[in-house]
Amino acid sequence: MKMIDAHIHLDSYDISQREELLNKIKSHEIEAIISVSMDLKSSKKNLEFKKQNNIVYPAFGYHPEQQLPSDDEVEELIEWIKEHQHGMVAIGEVGLPYYKNLEEQIDYIPYIQLLEKFISLAKEVNKPIVLHAVYEDAEIVCNLLEKYFIQKAHFHWFKGDDHTISRMIKNRYFISITPDVLYEKEIQDLVKKYPIELMMVETDGPWPFEGPFENEWTHPKFMHQSIAKIAELKNLDLICVYKTLYENTKKFYEI
Repeated sequence: MKMIDAHIHLDSYDISQREELLNKIKSHEIEAIISVSMDLKSSKKNLEFKKQNNIVYPAFGYHPEQQLPSDDEVEELIEWIKEHQHGMVAIGEVGLPYYKNLEEQIDYIPYIQLLEKFISLAKEVNKPIVLHAVYEDAEIVCNLLEKYFIQKAHFHWFKGDDHTISRMIKNRYFISITPDVLYEKEIQDLVKKYPIELMMVETDGPWPFEGPFENEWTHPKFMHQSIAKIAELKNLDLICVYKTLYENTKKFYEI
């Protein structure tokens, strides 16, 4: 059954792993990968991967779990994205630095302001937006999305409370499920609550996983096990779940 990895960092893999992944990917029934970017350099790499391989669909953005870029760097990235907007399927990965803030108390205001620029850009270029926003950060992001009337928002590897989940469902925002659905109760509970028609699957590779994936480098083929678990948790036919998740992603990213 066909699959699409809705969120992967292709440029962060070792060269040998990336080559193996791309060369053999169709043998694992993976039709496409959405490769998100960390910054301008990463965006440029992902654009090159797209030119070299027709299964790669890049998103351009600036990952929030890192030091803020300078004003000049932000302007350069945004102008580059506008210039190359036809080579991307979305703005991303962008969002708020939840985990960085756990390690060191940081000033959130500049991060919120930067995110607002990307949300505004997504509106301007009429592209979906890929979001790194978990727990209480998701409320802030929902406020911004509503402010700009953004309808096509994808919260990758989402975690949050029931209030936020209900708000996201009402707004028809998408989430994507990672391989930790096989062993994390929090993700399993989310799968039970969230509508299958607003769901995708991802790996966030090369991020490593535990459980049955311990000591393995992250490969999109892991999604077969994720999808089987989603079908089990939602008590749905496996083939129908494969088809729904595939069509959801294909339609959302217009690929």
